[in-house]
Amino acid sequence: MPPAEETSNPFRAFISRIGIFPPLFWGYVGLLLFMIGDGIEAGYLSKYLVDRAIAGEKSVALVFTVYGVTVAISAWLSGALSDLWGPRQVMGIGLLIWVVFEVGFLLLGVAPGNYTLLLIMYALRGFGYPLFAYGFLVWISAAAPRQRLGTAVGWFWFSLTGGLLTLGPLVASYAIPVIGPYQTLWCSLGLVAAGGLVALLGLQEPIGKQRLAPAGEHPLRTVFSSVSIAWRQPKTAIGCVVRIINTAPQNGFIVFLPIYFTETIGFELEQWLRLLSFMFLSNIVWNLLFGFIGDRLGWRRTVAYCGGVGSAVTTLLLYYAPHSFGVSYPLAVAAAVLYGATLAGYVPLSALMPSLAPDNKGAAMSLLNLGAGASNWVGPAIVALFLPLVGVAGVMWIYAVLYLLSAGLTLLLTLPGEKA
Repeated sequence: MPPAEETSNPFRAFISRIGIFPPLFWGYVGLLLFMIGDGIEAGYLSKYLVDRAIAGEKSVALVFTVYGVTVAISAWLSGALSDLWGPRQVMGIGLLIWVVFEVGFLLLGVAPGNYTLLLIMYALRGFGYPLFAYGFLVWISAAAPRQRLGTAVGWFWFSLTGGLLTLGPLVASYAIPVIGPYQTLWCSLGLVAAGGLVALLGLQEPIGKQRLAPAGEHPLRTVFSSVSIAWRQPKTAIGCVVRIINTAPQNGFIVFLPIYFTETIGFELEQWLRLLSFMFLSNIVWNLLFGFIGDRLGWRRTVAYCGGVGSAVTTLLLYYAPHSFGVSYPLAVAAAVLYGATLAGYVPLSALMPSLAPDNKGAAMSLLNLGAGASNWVGPAIVALFLPLVGVAGVMWIYAVLYLLSAGLTLLLTLPGEKA
């Protein structure tokens, strides 16, 4: 039952009914704007750098690889630093890092075509968005009522994915023909700054404004706990592995499926891009639905069966559907929509992880966020290692088996007092 203060105000009552904890509302709005800005470059930055002759394809790949490493480190630190300083302060630091190094990236790297400074600035900017986004996720896990936590994190992933992979590229598609690709990158800076300010000024929930670790705990011990929790409470380490598997295939798909669908299957580039849009549009809708479903069906069962088993099946459909009855674009789109839906089945993992370690929520979220960051390079690494050996079909089967493995591991993630 929502508190009386949530139902006395019609707007807060509506927000509460759709699963958002009202004191955190402006955080979701700010995160969406922030991630739209962060995602504007996603669909064209690599091609833009190659077309500008700033770097070749291998050099551009190095830029994104190093960026993935800093994202992973920052994602891991977000939980520990939230324990130490409080989520609000961590979000503020993330915003500042993003803005400062994006300006350096644009003025010192992109504008003069200086590859070295471009690489350095972009890598350092990678520390920004995880501190902001995952700092807010820690805030949600600490402040949202437990009975609505699955839905609360569902809205988090709706805002993050909806901005980064759906609305961001959509904004770019309209802005680039009008103002050009370089000026569009400056638009991303404006949206990130606006989103950050909306969140930091609008969030007045008190828990996230203070450190989450016990008073007097040594800073190094707090940071070390974000690592030591893996062996102190081994289920959190298992959850980290599940989180890596969750989006590793998604990150790997971006490396080789564009080539496969355009050069082997024969789709036009525009068809592939629309297929990708359908995939993540489905994902953001189901991020919300699986938040509700997880709160009712159970977080562990939802992740294992809807996420793990479901994604294993739809990964194979994504490969076999386009040519199962001849080259069929509608079947490919249907498979992409189903994959996006089952990928959202992992949403309750963000509620399950802190509940595995209720006295060390920040440390548990650090491991979860480390898994999210690590998936940025694990997925592409599987492509690099196995694509020359087993081809596209073999890589898709590897991903499917990993999803089944994650389902089995998730069934081990029982909460204290819960039966397997």
